[in-house]
Amino acid sequence: MELIADILLAAGAMGAGFYCLVLSRRLKRFNDLEKGVGGAVAVLSAQVDDLNKSLLAARHVSDGSNKALTQLTGRAETVAQRLELMMASMHDMPEVEPKAETPAPAAAEESDALAAAYKAESEPEAATEPEPAKPAGLMFVRHNRSQGRVA
Repeated sequence: MELIADILLAAGAMGAGFYCLVLSRRLKRFNDLEKGVGGAVAVLSAQVDDLNKSLLAARHVSDGSNKALTQLTGRAETVAQRLELMMASMHDMPEVEPKAETPAPAAAEESDALAAAYKAESEPEAATEPEPAKPAGLMFVRHNRSQGRVA
């Protein structure tokens, strides 16, 4: 009976040793720096470092853009206020009606001849140079200062 127990004990030890050998080989392949998970972890770590550097650079650029846009917005608001004051002062001015004077007949004929000559000269230039396209829609929109602030 002891002999059978010793044989079974030796067989169990040999099986456990073989199992440990297989596991160690698998673990070496798993942690291999070129092909295994170790390599993937190393590559991902390098990519995380690169992304952190890119993120810091993007933050720096966006902070500079934010400062520039803040300055431009301040200047635009100042100019808009000045334009509003100018427009308001234009409404306060009295309207001047043009005087209806009849030109002398000789002066009228002379001005008609000058106008016809001017049209003849300006028509070929107008045909060669197309007019620039006018922008459609609103060009300026006034925003409330409290809406655009981000804390």
